[in-house]
Amino acid sequence: MNHRAKIVVLGCALLLTAGAAATATASGDAPRQREAAALTGTARLYRSAGDDITFSFDAHLAAKDTADPTKATGTFEFSHYLNGEGARAKAKVDCLLTGGKVAVVSGVITSSDLPGAKGKRVGVTVHDLGGHDRLGYSWASTGSPVETKELPTCVSSAPFEKVKKGTGDFTVVPWRPDF
Repeated sequence: MNHRAKIVVLGCALLLTAGAAATATASGDAPRQREAAALTGTARLYRSAGDDITFSFDAHLAAKDTADPTKATGTFEFSHYLNGEGARAKAKVDCLLTGGKVAVVSGVITSSDLPGAKGKRVGVTVHDLGGHDRLGYSWASTGSPVETKELPTCVSSAPFEKVKKGTGDFTVVPWRPDF
């Protein structure tokens, strides 16, 4: 693209931006501020044995809390069933860190039908690859959230699991801290 074309494109972009800002101001709506980070969505994991494993996220870090990922809010849920047996859990978010399309969220389990799980902190890592997402979790090496001892906030494993094709998609909003 030559220099003149770049100026025309830049000028159009500025006009569109100014028009959107004027419209928001004229209608009384303030321009919406982007949240600092987010992890949302639901998907099932792929397992060749047919396990039914689902993870759902609704985790957010408000723009005003950019400097402190432990102020993240929301919940996440997970379940694992095979042949009618298994368990589910719901956790309250206590930390959310994202970098590019990778998110690490942690939370304390608030409800579960897995004995001993309530009150345990768990962490999950998501790699948002647009329909071919990957996921990891803090209990990968222990086999159960109950076996995890004193997990700090925002700790998890590498995203080694694959999302089952066609079952959902996770969305990661990248964190942009002021350094």
